[in-house]
Amino acid sequence: MKSERSYIDTSAVAKWYVRENRSQDVRDYIMSAAPLAICWLTVLEMKSLLARRRRAKDLDARLEARIFGTFQEDVRKGVLVCHEVNNEMLVGALGIMQMLPATQLSTLDAIHLSVAREIRSGEFATADSVQADAAETLGLRLISFC
Repeated sequence: MKSERSYIDTSAVAKWYVRENRSQDVRDYIMSAAPLAICWLTVLEMKSLLARRRRAKDLDARLEARIFGTFQEDVRKGVLVCHEVNNEMLVGALGIMQMLPATQLSTLDAIHLSVAREIRSGEFATADSVQADAAETLGLRLISFC
């Protein structure tokens, strides 16, 4: 399986599409490090994030659709390489949660970390401080946008 240099989680990749604190840093990183690995969980989380922003009236339905379409186009072009999530990765996420019992790691964050490990990604990019700590503990080179 081809291994991308870095796995980027939803908290970081979202900053490329929605202006937030550190968005320019994420843009610079993506432009220099692409292609970057993501997984189908990222696609679902991006859709959820954009819908939540629409419901909060931070963006309208047209802008939501345009942003999600741009995200999907970046996947189609190979800027973001989308990996499947399989049962071994879910078992790996359970293992990560068991290895880090004192960490308040969410289920979804453990899945992202498990996918990164399974595809042998050496770097892990995130804007989530809990996930950043877990990535470092697991021996992944951290790219932090916290």
